[in-house]
Amino acid sequence: MKASSSRRAVRMGDQIMREVGTLLVEEAQDPRLQLVTLSGVRMNANLRIAEIFYTVSGDAEHRAEVQAGLEKATGFLRSRLGRNLKLQYVPELRFVFDDFLEDVVYGKSHSAD
Repeated sequence: MKASSSRRAVRMGDQIMREVGTLLVEEAQDPRLQLVTLSGVRMNANLRIAEIFYTVSGDAEHRAEVQAGLEKATGFLRSRLGRNLKLQYVPELRFVFDDFLEDVVYGKSHSAD
């Protein structure tokens, strides 16, 4: 996915992040989605795909459960985004685990030293 850094893409990403965060806290009924922190949104060049970065504490098994819960809630989140933001086209939502903070805090490195 080719990411866009235009002002419009950044603004739309910020709106999507705020709205999805609110929906997860206030309206999501899935217990797997508790304590999920959204860390950013990256839009592609034509604003059709939104990659939503999230973090959650726990082991790899818990992360897999959270990923499954987020993927299951994608339809609900897209429909509510379209209604709340009044978008002509609601972008496809892709959830990506953000390991940047984990790397910074714990000093993990993915490069071969």
